[in-house]
Amino acid sequence: MRTAAILANPASGKDIRRLVAHGSVFDNQEKVRLTRRLLLGLEAAGVARVLYMPDAYGIVPRALEAIAPAMACTPIDMPLTNSQQDTIVAAGIAEALGAGVMVALGGDGTSRAACKGSIKTPILPLSTGTNNVFPVMIEATVAGLAAGIVASGRFPPEATCHRATMLEVLLNDVPVDIALVDVAVYDDVFTASRAVWDLDKVPRLFLSRCRADAIGLSAIGGQLAHITPEEPRGLALELAPDGDTTVTAAIAPGRFARVCIRAARDMPPGQAHPVTLAPCLLAVDGEREVAVARGVRAAVRLTTLGPFVVDVPRVMELARRAGLFISGQPA
Repeated sequence: MRTAAILANPASGKDIRRLVAHGSVFDNQEKVRLTRRLLLGLEAAGVARVLYMPDAYGIVPRALEAIAPAMACTPIDMPLTNSQQDTIVAAGIAEALGAGVMVALGGDGTSRAACKGSIKTPILPLSTGTNNVFPVMIEATVAGLAAGIVASGRFPPEATCHRATMLEVLLNDVPVDIALVDVAVYDDVFTASRAVWDLDKVPRLFLSRCRADAIGLSAIGGQLAHITPEEPRGLALELAPDGDTTVTAAIAPGRFARVCIRAARDMPPGQAHPVTLAPCLLAVDGEREVAVARGVRAAVRLTTLGPFVVDVPRVMELARRAGLFISGQPA
């Protein structure tokens, strides 16, 4: 059965970036409209069953109120915690139930949680905000078509997806967490609002990808190098006031930072880069989540065994070549 999963995060698009920067608010009603178009795209691609993560707002049920798709749309049977754990659990259950693709609606954090739950199922991350690097900004109707084609299994994952690198966080040599884009060492012990704003407290920054046109912490490395998600290398930066190189980067919507860099080093896959600071916090994909206690050895390493990410243009070109949406021949 052609099965797709929808993981829609009702909390994304509303965090502190709307207060301390100039990010736009992506409300839940807009997510409902986006999900409605996504469902119609999945149906047009021949998906027979949609599994969706339940949430307190009811994003998918509200989306279904205005349409009547022929697909079976079923909530995943799971307890709700109203935290990122819901996305982790939902992704794992969707994989176990045979989902051929999962569509994550949210930001970098939502995509990261989905990948923590399932690293094997191809993911199509749809952005619902303005400060994202991993998710893509693309019309949901077309995203639904592409996701549906991937769910069909007509093409192998290596033809429809790229396998992204990611960063592993190690404590005493044991992997405890992942980041899809960046890990920042934060010289503090308070989680507070989670987001990273004071770069004077960031002595180290590890990146799995960077581009000059990115936004967020990866934009800092983007002024020095261009590293694509599937490229088997990362970038480790040492930040310090006495650094010889200064870059200006857009670290949030409408917010710029001038950052002094003392050293920049390549991160080959499998090589652990020590954090050299404890106690501290590690911010994964922009949010302070991993506490490093005094005496604990922390490190970050790049792995090429990241998620399979759906390449929408590539999928749609394959569909065109195969004539999936053509019947008959033009005169």
